[in-house]
Amino acid sequence: MKKILLLAAFVSAYALSYAQPVSEKINSTTSELAALEKKRQALLEQLEELKLEKIQGDLLDIGLPAVHPDEELIKHAAYYLDFSPKFKQARWVAHIIIPDVISGVVFRTNDFRVDSAVRSGSAVEADYFLKSMNADSVVVYDGFGFDRGHLAPSADFRWSKKALSESYFYSNMSPQLADFNRGKWGDLEDAVRGYIYRNPKAQLYVVTGPFLEDGLPVITRGVNKVSIPKKFFKVIVDVQNKKGIGFIMPNEAITKPLQSFAVTIDEVEKQTGLDFFSKLSPELQSQVESQQNAKDWLPQSNGADVEPLPQEKLPRNHFNTLVAKESANRNEEINVCGTVVGARVSRAGNILLNLDKQFPNQIFTVFIKKEDIANFSYKPEEILKGRIICVKGKVIDLGGTPAMYIKNEAALKIQ
Repeated sequence: MKKILLLAAFVSAYALSYAQPVSEKINSTTSELAALEKKRQALLEQLEELKLEKIQGDLLDIGLPAVHPDEELIKHAAYYLDFSPKFKQARWVAHIIIPDVISGVVFRTNDFRVDSAVRSGSAVEADYFLKSMNADSVVVYDGFGFDRGHLAPSADFRWSKKALSESYFYSNMSPQLADFNRGKWGDLEDAVRGYIYRNPKAQLYVVTGPFLEDGLPVITRGVNKVSIPKKFFKVIVDVQNKKGIGFIMPNEAITKPLQSFAVTIDEVEKQTGLDFFSKLSPELQSQVESQQNAKDWLPQSNGADVEPLPQEKLPRNHFNTLVAKESANRNEEINVCGTVVGARVSRAGNILLNLDKQFPNQIFTVFIKKEDIANFSYKPEEILKGRIICVKGKVIDLGGTPAMYIKNEAALKIQ
């Protein structure tokens, strides 16, 4: 019995002595990981600041339009603007869209606010609407009929919290009719970002603004009587690929296709009196500012491939096919949305749905195994082609392509 007790005591002491170092190692390793993550976040913040600094320098290197007399040049983290006290808005806003926009996951903040950098005073909330609280504490909005239209779109900065937040300064807003702002103007902004998806190494220089002229109507109920532009312009240059284009669009509901509003940058200069990208070499400036090839910039409706859905327009916790790849092999369920451009049954009897891009250039594939097809009340390969869908599941990396297996109809929603 003594031997048994001694043996038990020895085993117990050994187990205790072994367990303590292991626990200490676990705690030590956990602390190391926490320190590394803290260092990683600090480096990411440092990298973001360096990229913002580079954007400021690149904008100056390519040349900003001249600032009108009695107006203010305002510099923010990712854009410059020429603010007009007379019209209470920017005459132009210059910014850059960098490839990071493809994987950026910072979304709308809606923190509209006064721009304290404007010495003469920017517009304010009460220039666009009034709000009050009724007896049951419900906030009531009294709108003046115009959207606070971004000149430099917030979605162009979704790779940087700081830059995206600063896009909500009222100095970056101009009164736009809702049907214009949320219609073709928004489509143009999406199309410009879409160019980056097709040219992922490109950096786009963009200048946007309203046509400001004497005699414009104003928002009469607003405190600052902000002028209402009749039309807007946008000019874009891809220096690396020597491409450029301009757009002039009326501030109204538009039914015509975007290419109807494509013009040369030279034409925008002629109509606005502004000189864009003046520090480019004379040869390159002449080349990019005389182009009017809308097909280089706008998605083609006659092709089977489509642009990924605008990330900023998707519901919370839903991701487009490009952002979704960041979740590959993370063992977490997410919602991925896209357009079914390819649908087929494999030799093994499985169904493959390619979203947004067809084989062999697929960027996201949905798999339905042969044994799971019975869980669908319709034929996915026939019904879903050309439809926008959202699927829920875990993203895996399948030979370099993000993919998702779904087992039943509940995991797929047709939009």
